[in-house]
Amino acid sequence: MSALSDLNREIANCRQCELSRQRTRVVPGEGAEDAAIALIGEAPGWHEDQQGRPFVGPAGQFLEELLASIGLKRSQVYICNVLKCRPPGNRDPQPAEIATCQQWLDRQLQLLHPRMIVTLGRYSMARFFPGETISRMHGKARREGGMTYFAMYHPAAALHQQKLRDTIKADMLKIPALLADAPGVPEPRPANQPQQLSLL
Repeated sequence: MSALSDLNREIANCRQCELSRQRTRVVPGEGAEDAAIALIGEAPGWHEDQQGRPFVGPAGQFLEELLASIGLKRSQVYICNVLKCRPPGNRDPQPAEIATCQQWLDRQLQLLHPRMIVTLGRYSMARFFPGETISRMHGKARREGGMTYFAMYHPAAALHQQKLRDTIKADMLKIPALLADAPGVPEPRPANQPQQLSLL
């Protein structure tokens, strides 16, 4: 078993917040452990809570379509969420829940060492683009310490606002060129080191 598999089993046993009492299944994440791209959503929904897998509902189907548009399958990337358990009624993640779950995401990314992190939705974006809005940052990338961060709307947004569908598709098509220009595997940044981000 890999270190990431061991970590995901540890996540599956987490009881550190109230969400653990209401979940059906934990959704740690899945995909290629040597993936160049990690896609980070916000939180599991109903379908994910039932199956213990990320992005398996309608938003997940659209995500697979988006990946196919740049020649990728979901098995070639790593997919996870800021929260590992479903909030009741699919409500927005709360600050305390995000803070509690942050350790899991940080440890996953340390083990994965992706070349590019794609944030899906505003709660994921806020983790890597603090103080920004998704309407301003979607489709834009930043580099820090050899890592490329790219902000996108959540695929679910296209299910609720059809006009965003073409925007999301266009943003996804920018990823191959950004990845081609990305450096190799970055050195992990110490947790206490401030971020120094440059807009591409």
